Amino acid sequence: MTRSEIEALSGSAQRLIGCDLEEADLAGVDLWGWAFESCTLRRADFGGAKLDGTTWKSCRGAFVDFTNCDLSAATFNASDFNNASFRRATLASARITRCKLTGGDFSDAAMLDVVLEETLLVNARLPGHAFRRAEFRQVDFSQADLAKCDFRQAAFHDCSLRDADLSGTRFDGADLRGADLGGLRLVDAALFRGAIISRAQAGQLLSELGISVR
Repeated sequence: MTRSEIEALSGSAQRLIGCDLEEADLAGVDLWGWAFESCTLRRADFGGAKLDGTTWKSCRGAFVDFTNCDLSAATFNASDFNNASFRRATLASARITRCKLTGGDFSDAAMLDVVLEETLLVNARLPGHAFRRAEFRQVDFSQADLAKCDFRQAAFHDCSLRDADLSGTRFDGADLRGADLGGLRLVDAALFRGAIISRAQAGQLLSELGISVR
């Protein structure tokens, strides 16, 4: 579909199934409430578009540009948006499940009350985000930039923080027993002051000093 065809349908919620929007220029278009299912969105430009309440299911959109978009209350399910840009986007109350967001850039995005489940955020950029009291289930943050994030009182269930950048990140009261903390060193232990970790995780940190925890 072309931009003019989509603009002609704007103003009322539409459902697109199996549409090819690769490299489409949809910057600034009002697509409030639209549903995208099994669509090809590779390198599509939605910059500044109004996408609140949208649904994205089984879509493929490598390098898609959601910069400055309003994605409030949007739902992403079983979709691949690797290396997508969500810079300065509004994702308040969005729900992201079973997605691949490897290399995604969420710098300066508004992510209040975002739900993340069964999602790959490997090597993603999420610096400075507030995830206080969040519940993460099967989320892979391996090698992600999580510097200065707020994970206070958050809970991690079958997640990974392996080799993530946790510089200045806060975990006070967080339950990390369900997180893979591989790659961390004993010198990083201060990051987890006030957090809950398992005996095995404590042993992993202390093993660097040759101390065995039994």
